[in-house]
Amino acid sequence: MGAYKYLEELWKKKQTDLLRFVMRMRTWEYRQLGVIHKCNHPSRPDKARKLGYKRKQGYFVYRIRIRRGGRKRPVPKGIIYGKPKTQGVTGLKDYRSLRSVAEERVGKKVPSCRVLNSYWVAQDATYKFYEIIVIDINKKSIRNDPKINWICNSVHKHRELRGLTSAGKKYRGLRVKGISNNKQRPSRRANWKRRNQVRLRRYR
Repeated sequence: MGAYKYLEELWKKKQTDLLRFVMRMRTWEYRQLGVIHKCNHPSRPDKARKLGYKRKQGYFVYRIRIRRGGRKRPVPKGIIYGKPKTQGVTGLKDYRSLRSVAEERVGKKVPSCRVLNSYWVAQDATYKFYEIIVIDINKKSIRNDPKINWICNSVHKHRELRGLTSAGKKYRGLRVKGISNNKQRPSRRANWKRRNQVRLRRYR
C-alpha cells in the first residue's frame, strides 16, 4: 500500500487513541486561528486529492469553523403566531448541512475563486471544522488544464450557493436515482411546478 492508503485507513478509525489525541491538538490549534483562514497544505492530503486537489498553482485550501447545532427559528422572543402545529422554535433541523454552509461562507470570502469541493477535518463540542478546496480561475495553469478548466465557465459562478457542489447535491437529494426518487429532479420546486401548473396552449 502507498502512503495515502495508510492515511486513509488511519482516518477510518477515528476513535483510536492516536486520532483522538491528534483531534484534541488540532481543534485547540484551529480555535486559536481565525474563523476562515488559508492553509499552507491540507490537513488530510489523501482526502483532498480524492476530491480534486492538486499541489499546483491555482489550487488553494481554506479552513473554516462552523458552530454546531440545529437551526433555531428566527422569531422575536420565541413567539410564533399561528396554528399549534408550527409552534416549534428550538427543535428544528436545517434543510442544509453544515458542510454546505461552510462552502457558502468561504465562497463569499473569496469571490474571485470557485469552490471545487470540501471535507470534514475535525470537531469538538462547539465547532465543526471543514477544509474547502477553491480554484483561482485567473491562473493560466488552471485555464490551460483540460481536466479542470471546465470550472472557468461562467455557469459555475458561485456553484456552492446554488447546490451544485457535492454537499449541495446531497442535501438536494440527488445522490439517489431511480423511480423511488423521481420527484427531486431537476429540483423539488421545478418538479412540483411542472406537475401542478396548468398549461393552456393556444391552438394554431
